Amino acid sequence: MTPLARIDGVEYSYPGAASPSLRSVDLDIEPGLTLVAGGSGGGKSTLLRLLNGLVPQFHGGRISGTATVAGLDPMRTPIPRLAGRVGLVFQDVETQSVYGTVEREVAFGLENAAMGRAEMHDRVDEALASLSISHLRSRRLATLSGGERQRVQLAAVLALRPQIVALDEPTSQLDPEGAEAVLAACRRLARDGRAIVVAEHRLESMLPAADVLLFVDGGRVAPTTREALAPTAVRHRPGAFRGSEAAWQMRAVAAGPAAPGGSAILENVNLAGAAGEVVVVVGPNGSGKTTLLRTLAGLLPALSGKVERPVGRTAFLPQNPGALLYLPTVRAEVELTLRRTGANGASAAEAAEMLAAFGLTAMAERYPRDLSSGERQRAALAATLAGGPALVLLDEPTRGMDRAARRALVAAVRSLTGKGSAVVVATHDTDLAAELADTTVALSGGTASIVETPA
Repeated sequence: MTPLARIDGVEYSYPGAASPSLRSVDLDIEPGLTLVAGGSGGGKSTLLRLLNGLVPQFHGGRISGTATVAGLDPMRTPIPRLAGRVGLVFQDVETQSVYGTVEREVAFGLENAAMGRAEMHDRVDEALASLSISHLRSRRLATLSGGERQRVQLAAVLALRPQIVALDEPTSQLDPEGAEAVLAACRRLARDGRAIVVAEHRLESMLPAADVLLFVDGGRVAPTTREALAPTAVRHRPGAFRGSEAAWQMRAVAAGPAAPGGSAILENVNLAGAAGEVVVVVGPNGSGKTTLLRTLAGLLPALSGKVERPVGRTAFLPQNPGALLYLPTVRAEVELTLRRTGANGASAAEAAEMLAAFGLTAMAERYPRDLSSGERQRAALAATLAGGPALVLLDEPTRGMDRAARRALVAAVRSLTGKGSAVVVATHDTDLAAELADTTVALSGGTASIVETPA
């Protein structure tokens, strides 16, 4: 079978980087589904960006070797020309949006290709239907959940019908239905003779369907096996916490912004959590998990009812960690949190301890926005959790995380609850929910209900 992409001896370093992000990569990519695994910062995203020319044309840096992708040289072919043959969905879909509404966003690439209106409408219809999101057609992107936005950006790529589709963490914020829709779309594209290259940490759905398995570590790309990538068994939290007095409460709360038709996203929410308790919130994309956390944080005023929070700092990690990171170094982000919590004398030692807990010591002096998506997530968590907050709200905290970082998150949460912090986690990560939850709350149809926590 003729490869759709061939990479020969490619070595690449970002501008100012101390070491290469890709090292002597030799790789043929044939039609079918190629699954790329590996730790955060290992080079997975860089490999995908090489396929559509962003590396090196957009990012700059030093590159050697040769590559041919869909018959074109990605190092020299103008990126707009490559975009018609190689589609890429970023890890941070928030940075990929152009228009305000779903229909216009999906049509954006087709408009740039000067496609006729009738064919454009047909392609938009097809792309939305293929991912089961036709009902979102008229919605504004700002009203969508993170998982819904992931599917919209994938639809925008699929509408162009590229020969190669590169997906960076496509299921990181998806519920099971959304993840299955993405996998089904990948299978259809593979059957049509296209190459699908997926970089993922959540392997449970993609692993059985993959035709080729690759592992990227330290910039080196090598074949691997299903056995090597099989998820390790989750060690569930023994017992269930049953606190006494509530640390936080939501009483008869209606939460918005208001959805189309004038009704709130959540109605009559009655929930509470105690100091030292982990409450995990689950539910499909768009069910209101982020709305619940933002209302509990005080970032969205309740439309009705009453929200009570504990005395002390409330720490909130949003789905997009980049929204929190703006200082020159990772260390400075953590130290700022500690200063604001009043830990003046101990800030340097505590910052070092928090950086070490999340494996960030070696990158403590790096600019946070130069890190990989998974590394940025760890940096945001370190800055959020520093200083022992009274209430911790985490929205999809394992987004882009490898196994080691996930273990660090679990350890950090258990350390906080052991010191009396109340924690609320919104997630699609069923293993994380089973491992951490004292109480599990399911959102559906605008209501919240407590369900049995996996044991």
